[in-house]
Amino acid sequence: MPFTYNRTIRFHDTDAAGVVYFANVLSICHEAYEESLAASGINLKGFFTNASVGFPIVHANADFLRPMYCGENLTISLIPQKLSVDKFEINYEVTNTDVLVAKAITRHVCIDVSSRSKQELPDEMIEWLELNRRDAEGAERRKSREVM
Repeated sequence: MPFTYNRTIRFHDTDAAGVVYFANVLSICHEAYEESLAASGINLKGFFTNASVGFPIVHANADFLRPMYCGENLTISLIPQKLSVDKFEINYEVTNTDVLVAKAITRHVCIDVSSRSKQELPDEMIEWLELNRRDAEGAERRKSREVM
């Protein structure tokens, strides 16, 4: 099963029209990413303050399918995929009561922080990618059997 993160929309997430401000969807997706790292045993403080390795986002996009309002409970499912030895992306599906309300993608590259040059993904990230990908593939297989 893909990693899922549950999140209630707060007032500060919304804009003057009372719906989630577009940039906050990516922020909420990033929260799900952080939670998935922690759930797999990665120490977040060490991960984000490691002086030698970084994982900047080099591409992001989001599609908004339905409005999201303050007080609603969202489920964010994420499926990461290794793209190369130094790059991965995460696909997010945001649902509200099983209705897909948004989709997003973030693409990350692994860099050496001091030189800002690309480097291979460290073992802990490869393990995180494989664990989450395997879980997502298992869920897809179960879902396809249910449809038959």
